[in-house]
Amino acid sequence: MYNILVVDDEEMIRRLISKYAVFEGHTVTEAGDGMEAVELCRKNSYDIMIIDIMMPELDGFSACRMIRKFSDIPIIMLSARGEEYDRINGFELGVDDYVVKPFSPKELMLRIDAVMKRYNSGGTGAITNKEESQNEVIELSDGGLRADLTARIVYVDGKRAEMTPKEYDLFFYMLKNKNIALTREKLICEVWGYDYFGDDRTLDTHIKLLRKSLGKYAKYIVTLRGVGYRFETEI
Repeated sequence: MYNILVVDDEEMIRRLISKYAVFEGHTVTEAGDGMEAVELCRKNSYDIMIIDIMMPELDGFSACRMIRKFSDIPIIMLSARGEEYDRINGFELGVDDYVVKPFSPKELMLRIDAVMKRYNSGGTGAITNKEESQNEVIELSDGGLRADLTARIVYVDGKRAEMTPKEYDLFFYMLKNKNIALTREKLICEVWGYDYFGDDRTLDTHIKLLRKSLGKYAKYIVTLRGVGYRFETEI
């Protein structure tokens, strides 16, 4: 079971999450604001953190930004707002999942399990066979877009692109399956894991982040309406 840090300025929300988490066999520590969460993470070790965005003293985004400087703890972000901007901001900070209030405590427990399974297994993604990917480099547009699958490095016009771990996973999976129509379900299952308990908006948000990272080469990611996406190299 997991040692969970629950961060929310609403005591009722903290108690609700704690009640269900303890029932599932987890250990819970509570914090009422972002500053307290940062200090607790500095002093203690937790398996996963659930944190709200809108809080006094230090908001969830700022707290995650500070925590990411010294810890790679898995993070699930809570918010009463489901706007795309907030999702993008959270995922750019390295948040593992995003849950919109009001939420089902049972669903949240399933999301915790899914995030921890991915974290403990090292994540899924494009590279599952190390021998197959050894020294594999893919270049497009006369080298303008270069991906080193072994080193997990992407260069855009000679400059190294800064991507989140999940952006790398998504990009490399699409590269390995270039020119193939990939359904939304296929991408979510292969990149996030078969037990991923999320929704299509998470995929769409990461596609948007990936396109931003690729700049002018975002044109290679083609949206297939009603189906999913395809990495088209013959544009």
